[in-house]
Amino acid sequence: MRRGQINEAIRFAEGLMREYRFALPPFAAWTPADWRGKGPECDPIRRAMLGWDVTDLGRGDFSRFGLTLFTVRNGKAGTGRPYCEKIMVVRGAQVCATHFHWKKTEDIINRGGGDLAMEVWGAAPDDSLSPAPVPIERDGQRFEYPSGTRLALAPGESVTLEPRTYHNFFSLDPAGAVLVGEVSTVNDDAGDNRFLEPAGRYPPVEEDAPPYRLLCNEYP
Repeated sequence: MRRGQINEAIRFAEGLMREYRFALPPFAAWTPADWRGKGPECDPIRRAMLGWDVTDLGRGDFSRFGLTLFTVRNGKAGTGRPYCEKIMVVRGAQVCATHFHWKKTEDIINRGGGDLAMEVWGAAPDDSLSPAPVPIERDGQRFEYPSGTRLALAPGESVTLEPRTYHNFFSLDPAGAVLVGEVSTVNDDAGDNRFLEPAGRYPPVEEDAPPYRLLCNEYP
């Protein structure tokens, strides 16, 4: 991805979060110069990879495939913080590619904007898409959907996804944007994502502009 794309995506996300009154922690606004002055007191942020995360999933077309995220908190399995919270921005025609998590259980919540579409499948023993019905919890109610069902979540609505539930999501308004919350067990992007098609979680960055904010995998 180009740094200019990343800068624009973060600025857009900041504006959308202000619009829907989702307040970010102070370190969300730290500049690269601020980070150069930070010492070991910030190691919890570094270790948990909290902060900004912009990805095109290795597809090279951020307008169609990708996501802007901010990880607010994240723990480690077996510790006193076995949970994670993220806030995400899905823009226009962007799709977060089909994937599941080996261990993570997550709630995906429409926090504002347009309707969020989500397609769901189970996983077969060989990790392909299963034709079997998919059990899904929607706002405290348990349902079973045919494989490949497309759900529509209005603002305030949510789904709970258990491990090995394939899913993708995107805005139903190709000209709009959706603010999406995630509350989950511990997040591990290095080892807990299984994409249906190969994807690059942290793409290389082409430095065509100075960084506006550092990404969560870039802290000094």
